[in-house]
Amino acid sequence: MQRKKQELQTSIMPPRSLVYRCFLLSTILSAIGTAAAQNGEPYSMRISCGSQQDVTTSPTSTLWHRDFGYTGGKSANAKIPSYIEPHLTTLRYFPLSDGPENCYTIGNITRGHYQVRLFFALINDSNYDSEPIFDVSIEGTQIYSLQSGWSTTDEQSFVDALVFANNTSLTTCFHSTGHGDPSILTIEILQVDDDAYGIGPIWSKGTVLRTARRLTCGTGKSAYDEDYGGNHWGGDRFWFGVSSFADSSQSISTEHNITRASVSPNYYSEMLYQSAIVGDDLQPDLSFQMDLDPNNNYSLWLHFCEIDPGITKEQQRVFDIVINGDVAFESVDIISMAGGSHVALVLNKTVQMSGRTLTVELRCADGSHAIISAIEVLEVILAEFKTSAEEVSALQILKSSLGLPSRFGWHGDPCVPQEHPWSVVECQFDSASNNWVIYGLGLDNQGLKGSLPDDIATLQHLQNLNLSENSLFGSIPSSLGNITGLQILDLSYNQLNGSIPESLGQLTLLQILNLNGNLLSGRVPASLGGAPLHRASFNFTGNAGLCGIPGLPACGPHLSPGAKLGIAFGALFAFLLALVIVLVCARKKSLVVVAFHDGGKPASGDYMTGFGEDKASTNHGVYSPTNKLIRGKGGRGKRKLPSRGDGKKKLPSATVVGGERKGKNLSFLSAEQRRRRSLPSCFREKTSKEKAVVRGEHEREGCRRVVVARMGEKMRLSSGGRRASRIKRKGER
Repeated sequence: MQRKKQELQTSIMPPRSLVYRCFLLSTILSAIGTAAAQNGEPYSMRISCGSQQDVTTSPTSTLWHRDFGYTGGKSANAKIPSYIEPHLTTLRYFPLSDGPENCYTIGNITRGHYQVRLFFALINDSNYDSEPIFDVSIEGTQIYSLQSGWSTTDEQSFVDALVFANNTSLTTCFHSTGHGDPSILTIEILQVDDDAYGIGPIWSKGTVLRTARRLTCGTGKSAYDEDYGGNHWGGDRFWFGVSSFADSSQSISTEHNITRASVSPNYYSEMLYQSAIVGDDLQPDLSFQMDLDPNNNYSLWLHFCEIDPGITKEQQRVFDIVINGDVAFESVDIISMAGGSHVALVLNKTVQMSGRTLTVELRCADGSHAIISAIEVLEVILAEFKTSAEEVSALQILKSSLGLPSRFGWHGDPCVPQEHPWSVVECQFDSASNNWVIYGLGLDNQGLKGSLPDDIATLQHLQNLNLSENSLFGSIPSSLGNITGLQILDLSYNQLNGSIPESLGQLTLLQILNLNGNLLSGRVPASLGGAPLHRASFNFTGNAGLCGIPGLPACGPHLSPGAKLGIAFGALFAFLLALVIVLVCARKKSLVVVAFHDGGKPASGDYMTGFGEDKASTNHGVYSPTNKLIRGKGGRGKRKLPSRGDGKKKLPSATVVGGERKGKNLSFLSAEQRRRRSLPSCFREKTSKEKAVVRGEHEREGCRRVVVARMGEKMRLSSGGRRASRIKRKGER
């Protein structure tokens, strides 16, 4: 039956790689287990704690998956304290520096009923020579406390329980009691029938059944269900073998097939009923005793099968079953009740212990001998109500945001088991929701260096929040104003900045508000300024930027955050508008006049451009009246024009031929403009007019061309649909 030592090769992986691989491994292995359950096989997961490789153990080739799903701890070599344990070489232990509670969480499982078994071991290191003492919980319910001397007692080297998983994950936690570091060898999660071990009215999905003892009678050999070849839906129960009881008794066995053994919902193995302890002539009665915890309920499962070849008829073997002095079953006739020989019979009775000793007696009548095949004693534990899932999630976010040290732990459920709530967390039971809720957090003077998240408002039942004397930074979240039951809020002596949220004025039950010793600024909300008049204690001192209430400086003009934002946007818009105007003006200044004609009358209007109204043009240039602003698309400037003989100003003349400007009076052009003599000409309807002389008569034509030159480059602007005048002059050039 022994599970022999496997060959394990340990590999070393970088920490980041290990974490990533563990995450992937958890997902993959859980998916494999779920797929098996969907294919008709029950979900199963066996973990070799501390191992970095999958392991197979003999003689049943049991597969143990490498370690995953843990919250912390360290791996080490294992020293196996009992022969009944799987022969594995590694374990995981959890030093107190990792927190008072540490857990394994196995996700992506099927909702249902599970057998959970944990084996414990010792660290194979001379520096850890004492056995650790700690408590174990499953899904928030404490199921076991290791006792001193457990490492020398086979039946105390493991714990086995039947639990319901109401979610798609299952969490097992180990709680330090200050006597050594919890050390875990293996974790097994094996799905069983949902109706397995139904114990009557008190049994429900809120019930945990912890194995106190399982005995297989007659063979004297301990075994697992798998050693017996049992049905997987029955789990993998471990049976201690006994060949006799303290009084005179004998064992018998058979190889005959047993019927009605491996049936729903418990699926026992046939081999369990092929041996038995039976009374003899000197002592026909049988008696069994064991010590249990007083005042607890226990469920007894008694197994019978008539395998004695001398008993073939009804009434040949009849006995009473007496538990702690009370007759639980009267006149038990196995053949009559089971329906014949070699047929399994199971009787169940739940009793409440008043003392420490459980006594089971089989008292015979009419000279027959008592017989029994197996005994199961299971402790009945009512499952704890769990903490609100939303509040647990909020605490985990707060833990991360505040940078909570690992010594706090904060793994598993904050409020249960009730023997081990999270440190600095105060809980109370909410009967309306049948959940535990958080009503107090005392994290003052803990060296925290983080910020307050908005999710803290999810703790809707919070009445007392103390985060004083830390190094918290950032602003006070306005969502705090949504915790309407808050009575004490102490954020003093941190490095919080910004303004005090107006929403804090909604906390009508607030009696103590300490915000002193921070870097807060702005006006104290009026709703808070008057609160001290109603026997509340508010402290805002030590914030140089606060104002507006007695004891603080008077406030200057105060703008709301919305007004400040509006001013900022207005200033930005004005800046962008000014920038656009400057860019447009700069572009217009870069345009220059190409050419002017001499003679003729200037067109009406004060100035001309290539885009404005009231402009006069020739084929090659623009002009304006004397001493007026002259513009072209490429420049801007004023120029004093020479006078004619009649007292009027004279315009300079220019001759344009084939896009090239020629003439004597070009002094008005800049050096750059004179340098760029070659310019594109307008498109003309008649090529014979290329050398036509510009005169002061206007003709209406269907197109207009304005040719301009940009400083340093050539450029032609398209134009369309505007009237242009061409002046012909018959006189001299």
